[in-house]
Amino acid sequence: MPVHLRVPGAAFLLPLRSRAVRLTRAASRLRRAGRGALTGALAAVALAASASIAHAQDTSAPPSAKAAAGESEPSLASLWSTRPGWDAPQPWRTDKWYVQFAYYTWHFHPDPRHEQSYAVDTTYRLDEYWLGGRWLVGLALFQNSFGQFSQYLYGALQWHPWQEQPPFYVKVSAGLLHGYRGEFRDKIPFNHYEIAPAIVPSVGYCWTRYCTEFVLLGGNGALFTVGMTVP
Repeated sequence: MPVHLRVPGAAFLLPLRSRAVRLTRAASRLRRAGRGALTGALAAVALAASASIAHAQDTSAPPSAKAAAGESEPSLASLWSTRPGWDAPQPWRTDKWYVQFAYYTWHFHPDPRHEQSYAVDTTYRLDEYWLGGRWLVGLALFQNSFGQFSQYLYGALQWHPWQEQPPFYVKVSAGLLHGYRGEFRDKIPFNHYEIAPAIVPSVGYCWTRYCTEFVLLGGNGALFTVGMTVP
């Protein structure tokens, strides 16, 4: 027969052990919560201290420093608009730069291979005169009538011949033309090395800073341009 032994108080010890385990777990949770609360309290103290220091620095700064810090950097447009000469009464006469865009080409002898020519021309006006005209230097970048990228580097003289219409002007430029290549090399004279001399006359009229020109391209065609002068 099996023998059963009974230990006095064993049934009482089991509940005590279970309570001890629960108390240990609760204590662990309390320690973790305590650490989290302490960390949060320290973070709050640090944040309050930094805010106090920033406020003290702000109140101790002189008013001029605050105003300077609050001012933003001026924009490029505002700086450009305050340049001397921007408010000149006759800007077409006193401005140094002129930028124009050719928007239409009139071909006197149309060819099926012709394309519209578009050009950007930048001119600088010197304070030098010869034969009653003002010296200019410039560079034009354009697509020629055969779709080839071309360049024209030039000097020019500009006259205002009629006193009753001073915004009206006549201009004659002379320089070197490059860009007519391959089968179109002979479309302009003296272009044996793909660089040829050129003379280009034009007439124009200005309204304040805005101008338009009629540019004669020898006996082959003409350009119509619009542009703007800049101090």
